[in-house]
Amino acid sequence: MTLPPGDPIDGGGSSVLKDSGTHGAVPVRIVVATVAGNALEFYDFITYAFFAVYIGQAFFPASTPWGSLLLSVAVFGVGFVFRPLGALVIGAFADRTGRRPALLLTIGLITIGTLGLAVIPSYQSIGIAAPILVVVCRLVQGLALGGEVGPASAFLIEIAPAHRRGLYTSWQLASQGMSALAAGAIGFAMSLILTPVELAAWGWRVPFLLCLLLIPVAVYLRHAMPETLVPPIPLPGTPMAGETSAGHRGRARLRAHAWLIVVAVLVIMGGTISTYVGSYMTTYAIATLKLAPSLALAATVVGGASMTVFALAGGWLSDRFGRRPVMLVPRIVLAVITWPLFLVLDAVPTPMTLFLVTALLSALTAISATATIVAIPELLPRPVRATGLAVAYALGVSLFGGTTQFVITWLIGATGDPAAPGWYVTMTSVICVVAILAMPESRHRELQN
Repeated sequence: MTLPPGDPIDGGGSSVLKDSGTHGAVPVRIVVATVAGNALEFYDFITYAFFAVYIGQAFFPASTPWGSLLLSVAVFGVGFVFRPLGALVIGAFADRTGRRPALLLTIGLITIGTLGLAVIPSYQSIGIAAPILVVVCRLVQGLALGGEVGPASAFLIEIAPAHRRGLYTSWQLASQGMSALAAGAIGFAMSLILTPVELAAWGWRVPFLLCLLLIPVAVYLRHAMPETLVPPIPLPGTPMAGETSAGHRGRARLRAHAWLIVVAVLVIMGGTISTYVGSYMTTYAIATLKLAPSLALAATVVGGASMTVFALAGGWLSDRFGRRPVMLVPRIVLAVITWPLFLVLDAVPTPMTLFLVTALLSALTAISATATIVAIPELLPRPVRATGLAVAYALGVSLFGGTTQFVITWLIGATGDPAAPGWYVTMTSVICVVAILAMPESRHRELQN
């Protein structure tokens, strides 16, 4: 199987791809290898959120179930702390050493984090060591995901033919939708097959173990990836600069694009908040709409399917109409309709309404976010492409993704308005629209070296 036109790429791990292709075809396995780590990490993220109650009971005993859940959710947020560090360290590594070694490093870190959650004994078995080890695993996972997005997206941009860069890179976001779909389906199946006692005792570990079975496949595929980072060639008679000089040049070039990175953080903010409001729909359906947990989990499956389809649609649309309009139009629509959608959902809290609202919010977010994840690396030169995108993405997600569910929960409680999440999306979308207008169009730009 191959993707649409591009130059043939040697699947051998030692190959170097010097330029973005314009003819031929790229093997599907290379795209799959690129997005594999992102897919596995997002699957782990969704699974942790699904089973937060049981994880809290296993590792964070407290005087009340609410206290245990609160500790579990707090540790979930700890992973966001290390994302900017992972973006800087692994992004710089990818820009200096290569995309392939950076992506192999992140898949190794993801393995450590997932394995820990799957096998660490409970607090009852090993005491305080259990929650400490879980926190370490979350930090490692945050480091991995912070460093994953930049190199993976840069690689997809660099292997793609110029007229297909949006479609190729859209697989990065589509893989998240597939992961949400898989995690939701497995979580739903587990809730039907096992009793609450079995889920609390051991059942919540099964989805993490299933994830581990796929990691060797991802590692194998990434070993076969070509390299797209071309090392600098010194001028005649000029010695190659050492690591310190290379690092200094990289930081200087990154600072030269500081304005773009700040704007990118604000654009990513809009997509991040919409995404995490969508992730909150499971909790919202149970706590606010009083729907059955199985229906709430089914809504996540609907959201994942919608994200997968419309992320690919967003990539195709951005190749045809440009990055900026495809970022802008869905974001304006979200600013206008999100609050009314929550009003409708509160007035008619049926499963069908929940599914329709979840699907629509996921679709609009996916279309806009896909164009964003394409535009940012297109505007950055190759030596800081991975680092710049990684930093913008990590900061946007850490600052706004890690706080969204807390903010909207507080808004609902403080205002008594079940539609308060819609106001939060609207206000932040207005800021996002201004940031999008400040970004230049990048569809027809040649990638800078």
